[in-house]
Amino acid sequence: MFREKLIHIFYSAATGSSRTRILLTPIGPLVFFSFIAGTIAASLWVDRWFSLPELLDYPFNYMVCVPLLIGGSFLTAWSVLSFLRRKGTPVPFNPPPKLVVTGPYAYSRNPMLTGLFLVLFGTGVLLGSISMVLFFTPLFVALMVWELKAVEEPELERRLGQDYIDYRKRVAMFVPGFKR
Repeated sequence: MFREKLIHIFYSAATGSSRTRILLTPIGPLVFFSFIAGTIAASLWVDRWFSLPELLDYPFNYMVCVPLLIGGSFLTAWSVLSFLRRKGTPVPFNPPPKLVVTGPYAYSRNPMLTGLFLVLFGTGVLLGSISMVLFFTPLFVALMVWELKAVEEPELERRLGQDYIDYRKRVAMFVPGFKR
């Protein structure tokens, strides 16, 4: 099954030699940021193709986008620093050796993605892209949730065991206070 192969690939890379982890680390951001750039480009293309109006006029677009961009960037940077302090990277191929439960990870299992989602919504508002705000960013969020549930969380459970299972029960996936 494809899902099981992906879990095995991530697990093998994360538990493999440091040389393998270091060599694979640039692949993660390259693929991820290409996906983000594609999301932005596709939304702008759709807006132009369908001649969609701008989402908000100036200065309202700035009043909405600036807090989203600043808050999302801060949360993402804080999350990355939390991983780097624990001798790992945010890239699943080269994670910290132990579960990170401090900093923003004390409140959210995926604060880095939460920050990125805020940045994407803020970028959509800044660019005036209706399709980015109403379709492409929600689609991106849905795909990330699927990937987390289908691949990343099973790999973390396999690699980190009961510590991760307990953490998952205690801490919300994205927004503190919104837990099933």
